[in-house]
Amino acid sequence: MDIKEAEKKIRDLELKLLTISDGEDTYEVREKLMNEIKEIEQSVFLNLTPWDRVYLARKPERPNAFYYINNLFDDFLELHGDRNHKDDKAILGGIALFMGMPVTVIAQIKGKTMEENLKYNFGMANPEGYRKSLRLMKQAEKFKRPIITFIDTPGAFPGIEAETNGQGEAIARNLFEMMELSSPIIAIVIGEGGSGGALALCVADRIWMLENSIFSILSPEGFASILWKDSSRAKEASEIMKLTSYDLLKLNVIDKVIKEPLGGIHRNPFSIIDDLKVSISETLNELSSIKPKVLLEKRYKKFRNIGDLT
Repeated sequence: MDIKEAEKKIRDLELKLLTISDGEDTYEVREKLMNEIKEIEQSVFLNLTPWDRVYLARKPERPNAFYYINNLFDDFLELHGDRNHKDDKAILGGIALFMGMPVTVIAQIKGKTMEENLKYNFGMANPEGYRKSLRLMKQAEKFKRPIITFIDTPGAFPGIEAETNGQGEAIARNLFEMMELSSPIIAIVIGEGGSGGALALCVADRIWMLENSIFSILSPEGFASILWKDSSRAKEASEIMKLTSYDLLKLNVIDKVIKEPLGGIHRNPFSIIDDLKVSISETLNELSSIKPKVLLEKRYKKFRNIGDLT
């Protein structure tokens, strides 16, 4: 049974639970259905393949960045525009309070519906989105605010206008400038982390991934198209791309895996909020105690050592 079949079977069983009529054998029927649900969860959700995690990372029901901003921060004030071209809705940025501490928050936004996805361009930013991000990060450095980014994009927008306006340069500029920012930076991959579009917000002192998120140079479909000229082999590609949180933790690409509820964060979104608050608080306290020069040296060494397992 694959993960889609398992989810459908669990939904059907949960519906049966809701429609059981009172009777002498009600308890036994409920217990049987609940045990069946548990068996499916244990057999499928504890043995997820990389392709299963790709499916979960892309799931429309998965909480987007709005959810984390609303539940982790107070008094979020959105700031717009790159002061050059226009405002890019695919990237949300602004100032907030985290447990009383002023922080700058920057997030890539995916929609929940087709209408929302069109509004946010499916989470794919144009150059002005990355330039807005850099403007806000420079502002954070000026006012000595930590920076927290949320990553959820299949990649930067590849349209003609984006390329004409300097998509590659905008991403490269972020990579270059973030390496030299004196503010502490935490990057959290909450869904898809695809290509340069994700990297442009991931030059950080700490990179975390939700357990069922993915982080890769491109999508499995794109990988399969390039390697085998056949995008239908995406599942096979996902097996060799090392794009899961646990793969990347082993390779020293990321620093921490944030556990999700069994079957994915969409099943109980609030379950990780308290732990995430504690982790962010402890990490910000740690990073804020480091002198800026030392922080930059550590950041540089971190990225030089990525993938080095010797």
